[in-house]
Amino acid sequence: MRTSDFDFDLPAELIAQQPAEPRDSARLMVLRRAARSIEHHHFRDLPELLSRGDLLVVNDTRVMAARLYGQRPDTGGSVEALLVRPFSDTRWEVLFRPGRQATIGRRLSFETAAGPLGAVVESRNDDTVALEFDHPFDPATVGQVPLPPYIRDYHGDAERYQTIYSRDARSAAAPTAGLHFTPALLERLSACGIPRTAVTLEVGPGTFRPVSVDDPREHDLHAEHVTVPIAAAEAVASAKREGRRVVAVGTTVVRTLEHVRAERGEVTAYEGWTKLKILPGDTVRVVDVLVTNFHLPKSTLLMLVCAFAGTDFVLHAYREAVKEGYRFYSFGDAMLVLP
Repeated sequence: MRTSDFDFDLPAELIAQQPAEPRDSARLMVLRRAARSIEHHHFRDLPELLSRGDLLVVNDTRVMAARLYGQRPDTGGSVEALLVRPFSDTRWEVLFRPGRQATIGRRLSFETAAGPLGAVVESRNDDTVALEFDHPFDPATVGQVPLPPYIRDYHGDAERYQTIYSRDARSAAAPTAGLHFTPALLERLSACGIPRTAVTLEVGPGTFRPVSVDDPREHDLHAEHVTVPIAAAEAVASAKREGRRVVAVGTTVVRTLEHVRAERGEVTAYEGWTKLKILPGDTVRVVDVLVTNFHLPKSTLLMLVCAFAGTDFVLHAYREAVKEGYRFYSFGDAMLVLP
C-alpha cells in the first residue's frame, strides 16, 4: 500500500466554493458494496434510501471562531493564530503564521470580537505553538470561523459551515458530512423510524492534511478529543444487539465508534483521545452504513472510505463523480455507502 494509490485527478472547477442551497439539495452518490453498483440521488432522498430502525449517529461538535489576527506590539508585524485545542482557560495550542515570529517569550496582541487580547509565546514544536493569553475567552465568538484553504470565494453566512445540530464550539474544522441536513429532513428521518444520537469528536486541522510519507501506515494523526455520552453508547449497543444498522454521518463518527470499541471491546460511554487511523485492510466493526463527503486525494479520510468500501470501488466512484460533475470537499456533494 502506497500513498500514491489514493491519488486522483480533480478539475479545480469541481472544488465547491459555495454550499448547496438548501442544504439537502446537494447531490448524493449511492454506493452499494455487495452489488458494486452506483446510483445518483439527492441528499433529501436519504429517508427513502435508509431503512426503518437504522440508527443515525452524528458528530455534534461546533467549529470555533478559531482564526485570530494580530500583530507584534514591538514592530507592528502581522501575525495569525488558529486555535487547535486548549490546555487550560488561557493556554492554547495554535497553528501560527509566520512561524519564524513565534519566538518563545514574544508578546503578541490580537484583535477579537471583545477587543484586544494579549498573549505570550510559551513554547513551540515542529507543527504548533503554545500561547498563554492574558485572560479566558469564548472560542465560539473570539475570532473568525476558519474555512478550509481550498474555499477561496465564499463570503456568505459562516453558519453554513456549521451543522444545524452543532453544540459546543470545540473544533478547528467542521464534520462536513453533516452540513447537508435540514430540520425538515431530520423530521422526515424520525417519522420514517430512523432515530438519531450524537457523539463528539473535536476535529483538529491535521485530520484534513494529505499524507506526505510514501507509506500511509507511517503517517501520524494528531490526537483529537472524543466523547461518547451514555445515551449514545446505549443507542449503539441496542442497535447492534437487535441487528439494526449503525449509520455513521462522517468519518469522524466512524473513528470515534471504532476507537472506543478497540479500547473497550464494545461501544460504551467514553471520554478520551484518539489517534486512530483506519486504512484498507483494517476492519470496521461497529459502523454498517457511511454518509460522507468527497475527500482530498491522498488523505486519511479517503483511505478510511476505501477501507470501508474497497479501494478499487471507491476510486472508480470518484472517477465517476468527476465525470458526472459532482462537487467536492467541504461545501460539496455527498456519498452514501450501503452494504
